[in-house]
Amino acid sequence: MIAKLRVAAAACAVTLAAAACAPGSSAPPSAPPAQPSGGVRTDAAKLGNVTLTVWDQEVRGGQNAQMSKLVADFQAKYPNIKIKRVSRSFDDLNTTLRLALTGNEPPDVVQANNGRPQMGAFVKAGQLRPLDAYAEAYGWKKRYPQSVLQYVSYSSDGKIFGQGSVYGMPQVGEVVGVLYNKEKLAKLGLTPPKTWDDFQAALAKAKAAGETPLMLGNLDKWPAIHVFGTVQGQNVPADQISTLGFGRKGGSWNTPENTKAAQQLVDWVDKGYFNKGFNGEGYDPAWQAFGKGEGVFLIGGSWLLADLEKTMGKNLGFMLPPGAPVATGGTGLPFSITAKSPNPDAAAAYIDFITNSDAMKVLTTNGLLPIADTEQQTVPAGPQQDMFTAFATISKQNGLAPYLDYATPTFSDTLGAALQDLLAKKQTPQEFLATLEKDYKTFSDSNG
Repeated sequence: MIAKLRVAAAACAVTLAAAACAPGSSAPPSAPPAQPSGGVRTDAAKLGNVTLTVWDQEVRGGQNAQMSKLVADFQAKYPNIKIKRVSRSFDDLNTTLRLALTGNEPPDVVQANNGRPQMGAFVKAGQLRPLDAYAEAYGWKKRYPQSVLQYVSYSSDGKIFGQGSVYGMPQVGEVVGVLYNKEKLAKLGLTPPKTWDDFQAALAKAKAAGETPLMLGNLDKWPAIHVFGTVQGQNVPADQISTLGFGRKGGSWNTPENTKAAQQLVDWVDKGYFNKGFNGEGYDPAWQAFGKGEGVFLIGGSWLLADLEKTMGKNLGFMLPPGAPVATGGTGLPFSITAKSPNPDAAAAYIDFITNSDAMKVLTTNGLLPIADTEQQTVPAGPQQDMFTAFATISKQNGLAPYLDYATPTFSDTLGAALQDLLAKKQTPQEFLATLEKDYKTFSDSNG
């Protein structure tokens, strides 16, 4: 998942225990050992009394509910291990994690964004522990297919993304699709669109009827990346998107297909398809407004479903982008072990517990999309079943395209700012793509 918002480090959301925003003093990181000295210990009950500090971003309703239960269940099973949980918003975590990892007393377990600006940079700096020994001991490489493991794998120097050692374990799968208000579609005389042309025709009909066709809150800059990725997937071949998204050599943003995708976004602005002032509205207020009945469609991720279903019930629909079998997605933020953690065995036991088959059932119960055992879950007909079906379908079709901020260490900022300018018509599609090309080429050409 992607985001980059500069907020005050003092704004800390803490649950279960209080923790300072900037723990420890700064110190150069040291390279972690390949595995803990003395080998891996998997019997958590025999690790003695341990306190694990865990930073996560599971703050929304369904996210927080599943994590709270799993923490309580883990501590009940292993009373010798106390979890000191620090929950931060997605943006706050991204902002404060880098500082925390340079301190002398970083958290034991952290959720680090898969992309190069976060996980890649932390791997390069030696701030995260490679988990291959634990993956072998716990069978994680059997739990997760390679299509998932590529999103948490890096070479030890952080240069190659998608190959190398495993540096984290995710709980949830993610797919960006189209959320829609079933009641409003019915009033417009429409059914869920099957093709991209049908979708655009539905946007036009909604606008003509006085509705807001598409809700978007892009103050944080990253939300428009999901919208652009969805449009891009309908215009650009999936293999080209993967080359760009993983920052590999051989791709280019300056193509007719990417130009068409960028122009389509501008056309949507010109036609008034977005809510007024979308570039100045926050992400949360926008999707919350959609949940209260504002707008017909919302391009968003599966992580929103649990909270939107609470307000919309079965009036909420979720579908893959209609048309080409391509959708932005992958995994939620993986849980990693910091290199300086004095308790890596306990940390690994915790990560195993919150990603095992029982945990997948807890995720499902709380309306989330489990990354493993997805097809084995039983869910009622409605939005959640729509989401599970969508994820299973796109996964089988190998249609998941990487989040575009994975491309380079600076691409989240570059793309987010450029999209704001494109949508505000401060840049033409050609200028927009030239901005992206410069960042992408500079990195890919120098990355070995």
